[in-house]
Amino acid sequence: MRITNYELFCTFAQNLRKMRYFVWFCYDGTNYHGWQVQPNGITVQSELERCLSLLLREQIQVTGAGRTDAGVHARQMAAHFDTDAVFDAALLTKKLNGLLHHDIAVDRIEPVASDMHARFSATSRTYHYYIHTKKNPFIQQYSQEMHYLLDFEKMNEAGCALMEYDDFGAFCKAGSDVKTTICHVTHAQWHQTSPSEWYFEITANRFLRNMVRAVVGTLIEVGRGRMSIDDFRQVIEGKQRTQAGESMPAKALFLEEVKY
Repeated sequence: MRITNYELFCTFAQNLRKMRYFVWFCYDGTNYHGWQVQPNGITVQSELERCLSLLLREQIQVTGAGRTDAGVHARQMAAHFDTDAVFDAALLTKKLNGLLHHDIAVDRIEPVASDMHARFSATSRTYHYYIHTKKNPFIQQYSQEMHYLLDFEKMNEAGCALMEYDDFGAFCKAGSDVKTTICHVTHAQWHQTSPSEWYFEITANRFLRNMVRAVVGTLIEVGRGRMSIDDFRQVIEGKQRTQAGESMPAKALFLEEVKY
């Protein structure tokens, strides 16, 4: 079908009227098949789009700051959408929270420049992975219980080594359709919050699919004494996922912060 110049002009004019908004929110990923829309499962993105579309009475598509896997949580997540609807941001936030399930909470909606992009404009992302070494029924849903002694000093030494490299193919899920495995890690450290509770904090400009859980699984191998610091470096330099440790369970992983 031939598109006329008039139709092109109307499309262009309509796009000029659209405003871009950022949504800042958090979610418990336990009951979702990850962030990205899936054909056979409920996702955080699909729920956010469904509710925004109902409230704004137009088909809304949102673009997130990243793509968390099934079961992964976010204390802070950002997404943008474009619309020509006129609304009160505070009122829309309130209505959106009333419509969304209890495990997704919107903090605020705000207008941004048209070239602001939730994914590509982000300068860094920070993840936390939580573990505990003593059985605790009150945190088991969001923390991974470990059944052996770990040398956190060596694990931190290995974590520092991450900042000496920029190719993390060794920690990328096999079959991922990424164009590059280059990432710039600026922080990687284990923190103790109680005698039996720890979390691993890692910050980078971007992350590969399954990267954080694979990194943690490999650091656990170091902590158990099954891998030396030199072995850890060789894993990174080898760029082979099969040489790294296992991927840790998703329930203990949180996207903590996105910076722009």
